[in-house]
Amino acid sequence: MWHKVNPIAFRIPYIKTWKSVWYEDKKTYKDSLALDIKARALLEKELTGIPIGDILCLKDQDVLKVVVYTSKASLILGKTGENKEQIETKLLRKLGLKTELEVREIKQPDLNAKIVWFMIANQIEKRMPYKRAIKQAIAKAMEKWAKWIKIKVGGRLNGAEIARKETFREGSVSTQTIRSDIDYATIRAQTIYGTLGLKVWIYHWDIFKK
Repeated sequence: MWHKVNPIAFRIPYIKTWKSVWYEDKKTYKDSLALDIKARALLEKELTGIPIGDILCLKDQDVLKVVVYTSKASLILGKTGENKEQIETKLLRKLGLKTELEVREIKQPDLNAKIVWFMIANQIEKRMPYKRAIKQAIAKAMEKWAKWIKIKVGGRLNGAEIARKETFREGSVSTQTIRSDIDYATIRAQTIYGTLGLKVWIYHWDIFKK
């Protein structure tokens, strides 16, 4: 039997870290977790249509700092930063806690799994053939020196009556090597025929601890 594990969770004690950084005791843990979930949900709602990488939450006693990684920082910040202030105000009203928003730009979006699946899903929803969208994403990632990339898609592909799965890959796959820095993401694309599931794996490089 297979035991499927998230590639990022598999590497957390070694080369990956948590996306939420805060510490609470048993009495206040659920409250901090609820704030974390609400902040992420609000940001995903406010930033719909913008390619977002990771969202990191760092909580202090009186301040919640949220770091958003994106390939288009100008769409979040606005010309003079007015969008950032509006989002911080909405987070303050929703959470009841002072929130600081920091936006960091991803220099190589073609190597970020979430950005890649966002672009693929966006093209599929606009009725582009899924094979063309996926092969274009793979070609761009390999041009940016990705060691390998694997993409799985499942559902009613091209409107077929029977759902099926297809896998596209380029390069040699080493998913069980812990030192391999593998970025992983999964999403659903809403098409006129139904929902398609997408999974993306991108192998960047090896990380050796000193």
